[in-house]
Amino acid sequence: MIRLAILLMFLFYSHKGVTQQMLPLPSETTLPAVSGDWLVTPVTARAGVYSSADKKELLLSNGLVQRRFRLRPNLACIDYKNRITGQQLLRSVKPEARISIDGLPYNIGGLYGQQEQAYLLPEWVDSFKKNDSDFVFTEYKVTDLPPYLAPQTKSWATNTKPATGKLLSFTYHSPLVPLRGLKVTVHYELYDGLPLIAKWLSIENRSGRTFRLGRVVNEILGMVEEQSAVVGSPEQMEKPSGLYIESNYAFNNAMRYNLSDQTLHWKTDPAYTSQVNYELQTPCLMEVYPEYGPGIDLRPNESFTSIRTYELATDSYDRQRRGMAIQKMYRTIAPWITANPIFMHLVSKKDEEVYHAVDQCAATGCEAVILSFGSHINMEDVSPGNISRCKKLADYAHKKGIRIGVYSLFSSRRISEEDDVINPKTGKTGGAFFGNAPCFGSKWGLAYRDKVKQFFNATGFDIWENDGPYPGDRCASTQHPGHRDLDDSQWRQMELQKELYHWLNARGIYINAPDWYFLDGTNKIALGYREVNFSLSRAQQKILNRQNIFDGTWDKTPSMGWGFVPLTRYQGGGPEAVLEPLSEHLDDYEQLMMQYYGAGIQACYRGPRLYDTDRTKALVTRVIGWYKKYRSILNSDIIHVRRADGRDWDGWLHVNPLLKEKGLLLLFNPTSKPIEQQLVIPLYYTGLHTTARVREKEGAPKNYRLNRNYEIRLPVTLAPGSYSWWVVE
Repeated sequence: MIRLAILLMFLFYSHKGVTQQMLPLPSETTLPAVSGDWLVTPVTARAGVYSSADKKELLLSNGLVQRRFRLRPNLACIDYKNRITGQQLLRSVKPEARISIDGLPYNIGGLYGQQEQAYLLPEWVDSFKKNDSDFVFTEYKVTDLPPYLAPQTKSWATNTKPATGKLLSFTYHSPLVPLRGLKVTVHYELYDGLPLIAKWLSIENRSGRTFRLGRVVNEILGMVEEQSAVVGSPEQMEKPSGLYIESNYAFNNAMRYNLSDQTLHWKTDPAYTSQVNYELQTPCLMEVYPEYGPGIDLRPNESFTSIRTYELATDSYDRQRRGMAIQKMYRTIAPWITANPIFMHLVSKKDEEVYHAVDQCAATGCEAVILSFGSHINMEDVSPGNISRCKKLADYAHKKGIRIGVYSLFSSRRISEEDDVINPKTGKTGGAFFGNAPCFGSKWGLAYRDKVKQFFNATGFDIWENDGPYPGDRCASTQHPGHRDLDDSQWRQMELQKELYHWLNARGIYINAPDWYFLDGTNKIALGYREVNFSLSRAQQKILNRQNIFDGTWDKTPSMGWGFVPLTRYQGGGPEAVLEPLSEHLDDYEQLMMQYYGAGIQACYRGPRLYDTDRTKALVTRVIGWYKKYRSILNSDIIHVRRADGRDWDGWLHVNPLLKEKGLLLLFNPTSKPIEQQLVIPLYYTGLHTTARVREKEGAPKNYRLNRNYEIRLPVTLAPGSYSWWVVE
């Protein structure tokens, strides 16, 4: 009887799959063609889903990247191509995904029978078979791309439009009776204008029983190896680089995604027996999944959504170009990261200092005040008196056209034995990422979330500096109401943190957070610096800051990072480390502002005021006014021209082929001698081909002829310790 039931279910789902293939789709002969460089010239071709002539296959393509799927006897990806370079990324067929249910793994889709795993010939696919225990493809659906979040960006931004493209969803059911009622849907998003595909899966429990959901692998790719090595371990060998992979499951306060990632796993493929490595240890099998969890109980009528994985096809090993591609990805899929309000970091002890700072911001063109760490506002105090007081501050700031924010610490603090993370190794508190830290699923953690929401709802504050967001701690407690036990603790705490960021993002509340939650609603992270360096002299800080800017903008847009300028003493150092009294250090104040604003980066100007005299006020107003005049180009991509080393000139070039100002070059002379040189300036990414009009500051423009490498030779004169800037049109 069990075998008969399995057979009947298989025939039913196979029939549904065939029926769905008859849906009208354009033929793959109408695939869009793309000409020009997608990082320079806007792409007019759009994402689409196409059918093969024999109706056996679907093709997801936008002219830049494509994935091809064979639909029967089960669904499998049989082609993954970078159409920019023609590179084939796939060498073998693998399942579409894999899930663990009640301790047992099950493949989602997939075909079997490929004998040679080094490459895949299309004519082999007709002979491939399905596995009777795998989830079977039953139907597909094509829709326009829905927004992942519904942001309400209220700050100045370069992009407020949601991404466009197509969503292709494949539905699967299991032929096995114990899994009847589980519906698995694998989703693919293809974006217009860039070689980017996102993938995730969802599970619906339509049965009458509860399932324990273990590891969920949402992507499995048998990729072409990056390196053929006769001997060597997977750790020693290069990993495939044809795709840049990023998932919305990253933490550890590294300020860089590749060090924060928790999901990308490069494995060996024992089925690949013709590889060069004698011990079959080539890392060429990619799997994406969180190391821990989800570990949740999926109850009747509940649903689960996996992490989202973004796969960006790369077309170069050049660090500059790869970084620009990643930044375009962020601007497209997370447009809220392009918001970049001008703010100061106020150190306050009483309300009068907040009113004074708001007045100074309004007078100079600064757009926001963030009450820094150590200030007198406690947003966890939701008493009527504190809420009323803070609402008055917010109302006053808004009346002046100034946004107002507040600092709050979550993780690196001790709450109580009942509420802190329980170390699974000891069964006691301690041993978390920050030593002692609260569990987000504890009573205190859930109350903290609710207080944050109540504070913003009631006061009208519109910026949150969330220090120490959830850093990935696992918790062995079985008493915390927000998770069941160790197995689901990381997943549930991540859900809590993400939900809070989604809630804030949807209300236009700007979020600074020193961890990689960009894809779930945060706006800005630290640029990357060592805090004790701000106790060094101003001369050292200027060079170190420019190094931080140079290093921190390879993969991040200027708007994604914040810097730091200690107006008053910070952690240590003497008078040589700070700018107060401001009027006595105007040259240093100006250059520190110019190098941050000139990079499109907002710094935390931390102190009690922005200016102390009319002369200081005039300086701050002039620099902010300059930044606002060139704001669009200053928030565009940075070409890394020369890193600061104190020995010679250094600087960077902003580029944007879509603007009137195609480029803005900012150069510094840190030496004690004048510099007169002819510099080679790369202008390829400005979109200019033959001639560039270049002016120094607001002077008269001069025409320069581009050479065959899209470069110009620019004569530059810089006085000792000075800086200058040039506009390219």
